[in-house]
Amino acid sequence: MRHTRPTLSRQEAERLVETYSDLVLRLSYTYLKSREDAKDICQTVFLKLLEKPRAFHSPEHEKAWIIRTAANACKDMLKSHWHRTRADLQEADGMACPQAEEGSLLAAVELLPPKYRAVIYLYYYEGYTAKEIAQMLGEHPATVSTQLSRGRSRLRTLLEQEGLA
Repeated sequence: MRHTRPTLSRQEAERLVETYSDLVLRLSYTYLKSREDAKDICQTVFLKLLEKPRAFHSPEHEKAWIIRTAANACKDMLKSHWHRTRADLQEADGMACPQAEEGSLLAAVELLPPKYRAVIYLYYYEGYTAKEIAQMLGEHPATVSTQLSRGRSRLRTLLEQEGLA
């Protein structure tokens, strides 16, 4: 018996982009702190879906796959030689990414290392539980809980240094 791969219609592709592009951009931005890199990750995630469509069991499964794929793509980019040795160019304006005003909580979150930024963003801004984040990022729940705890501790220290806590 021959296994047929699911196909992705134009309408379905547009629905996925409409539904998840903002989430992918924001999550990618928390990892990479670059609008242009976040846009590249967003494009990468949706190209993976177009090249190899998947059948999802539920909307939650679909969203989890997209978040995990985006997180993994960000991690890959952070590890790449190109990313570590390139010089940043001016970032383009007008993208739907969180804008951190100086002295804001989001500005302090952006100062955290990427592993803490990501879990704090998903927990507080997207409303996921530590267990859900662990599943999406391919981590153990205890690891995510530890990252949340350490991220909060570092965030508290940053806010105290700025006189905001």
